[in-house]
Amino acid sequence: MKSQDTPFEGGPLDGRVLPVLLGPTGHPPKTYRIPVPDAAGGPPTVLVYRRVPRGHSRRLGVPTGWKYLFDPEGKRGGGLRWPWSRPERAGGTGAVAAPDGSPDGTQG
Repeated sequence: MKSQDTPFEGGPLDGRVLPVLLGPTGHPPKTYRIPVPDAAGGPPTVLVYRRVPRGHSRRLGVPTGWKYLFDPEGKRGGGLRWPWSRPERAGGTGAVAAPDGSPDGTQG
């Protein structure tokens, strides 16, 4: 498999350049998760980095490379977003309850 040296910005890996495996399209993954073991033996802490363009070409505006920025919240993001999907709400999954309070409008 091919790998590419990719810079990391922010967080504990700030300033480091690590080799990242490329996917079938030739790009590194959109999110990069790094589990860090706990010194006390507890569950590991997961550092999350998000892929952003390093720069853009002058003529076509195509990304010239990639870098990773630290995401301190580390929310599960990504996935496919279909145009017909409902927008995600702050408190839940985006599903809308019926006026009577039932999730699908049926009572009983």
